Amino acid sequence: MPAQPRKSSLWPSLLLAFVVAVAAVAACTGSSTTGSATGGPSANAEPDGPPSLRLYLLSNIAGALEPCGCSKDQLGGADHFAAFVSAEKVRVPNQILLGAGPLFFQDPTLTGDGVTQAKWKADALAQAAKALGVAAWAPGANDFAAGTEAFSKLAESSGISFVSANLKGAEPIAASKIIETGGIKVAAVGVSVPQGAAVKLDVAPAKEALAKEVAAVRAGGARLVVALVALPRGEALRLVEEIPEIDVLVIGKPSEKGDGNDQPKPATMIGNTVVVETSNHLQTFGVIDVFVREAEGATGRVKLSDGGGVARAEQLLTLGQQVRELEHRINGWETDKTVNTADLAARRADLERVRSEKAKLEATIDPTPEGSYFKYSLVEVRDKLGEDKPVADVVLGYYKRVNEHNREAFKDRKPLPVEEGKAGYIGISQCETCHAEEKAFFDKTDHARAYATLEKKFVEFNLDCVGCHVTGYGRPGGSTVTHVEDLKNVQCETCHGPGSLHAKEPKKAGLITRKTEPKSCVSECHHPPHVEGFDPVAKMERILGPGHGR
Repeated sequence: MPAQPRKSSLWPSLLLAFVVAVAAVAACTGSSTTGSATGGPSANAEPDGPPSLRLYLLSNIAGALEPCGCSKDQLGGADHFAAFVSAEKVRVPNQILLGAGPLFFQDPTLTGDGVTQAKWKADALAQAAKALGVAAWAPGANDFAAGTEAFSKLAESSGISFVSANLKGAEPIAASKIIETGGIKVAAVGVSVPQGAAVKLDVAPAKEALAKEVAAVRAGGARLVVALVALPRGEALRLVEEIPEIDVLVIGKPSEKGDGNDQPKPATMIGNTVVVETSNHLQTFGVIDVFVREAEGATGRVKLSDGGGVARAEQLLTLGQQVRELEHRINGWETDKTVNTADLAARRADLERVRSEKAKLEATIDPTPEGSYFKYSLVEVRDKLGEDKPVADVVLGYYKRVNEHNREAFKDRKPLPVEEGKAGYIGISQCETCHAEEKAFFDKTDHARAYATLEKKFVEFNLDCVGCHVTGYGRPGGSTVTHVEDLKNVQCETCHGPGSLHAKEPKKAGLITRKTEPKSCVSECHHPPHVEGFDPVAKMERILGPGHGR
């Protein structure tokens, strides 16, 4: 099911998959391979009981409700994240959700046919954020893509306090947000430099504004200061060096564009500040559990030591990447009858070995520091975390709303006309009059069921999906959003080209592409972020059969 909105492309992507996004879960919440009732990470036993408070940290959601869902166990999904947060709230009631970078829209400007759909997805994200209880966020350029008035409405409906001490010209934006939980006053202070925003905003220098607001919240009694910054990473890191009073720095991008997925970066310590930047599109989220060991009623800054997670973050990310790469390879091999069973067994053994190594590292118990401390983890958003029904209902409502709108909005959009002397699309029913054997083989492939997968999810008219599951989308004599009568699914002409001229003169050379180069599957269809580690030569073998290359 699509969530990361793709541009209304003329390229039909077929069996979508996910670009690798690696992450790992450290000691604070345990391994993502062992878990609680929701299938997610469960906490290691703490000698001093549950944490005093927990920070959930997010970067650059950028219009992503959930991944496309056309391949196995993709990372992402607001409903999975919400399920984890809800399940953990029983054990850790004092929670604060914070984030930075683009939130509501995939791109900083809205253009073309997808404007209404993008706005409705932003509405759905606002509803999901409201259900999750996101406390504060530093906006990116994308959040103003529909204008400042629309941003204000989204902010109101989401319940989020948007913070940016250096940003003026859009309401409601405050310099900071004070949140008190578990008897601890936490200040979320923001700065943002929304590069390429669609509207004019008054942007003051970030460093001076952040330093001033950090000093103000400290003077006001904030014991923990979390800086939410939508800035280039290098600039954000320099801020920490110059403003050491920051306890936690959450980095988001100033702007995001396109549907490409990022790999997360390991958390790091700069002085006494822990720096976190998660991967975009809600593939991962950061968790900081804070253990305050000072006397009740104590005031002043809570000085935290690393009690686990940060020191091992890079090792865990490396192992997590190996796990994802092996999972992608195995997922592809499991349905490929040409793969040697011994090779498949060997890769499964490799996967279990790497998972075991990762789990051992995650389970390493660091000596508990004296005084207050924190534990950090980066958690992958996977199906095993479970499903939060209220948020899942928001996502489904968005799909149904868009589907009904697009069915009507694009009902009169006909295919582009075919130039005189050029070929148009005729559909597989005409191909099979001469190619019955090939058609019989085609019917057994996933390509033959591509459109049905959309109908089951209420997304057959969704602009993020339809072009990937029909033939000749947006091309002369081909299909459109709603006009797909004889061109549903990924038919012969997707690879061989429009066949009207070939059908008239089947023996004349040059009227059809007889042999497709495997690399065309990558350039037009199976490419990141929807497919990771795609081997076009190996995959081509799976769509060849009697009369069709064999």
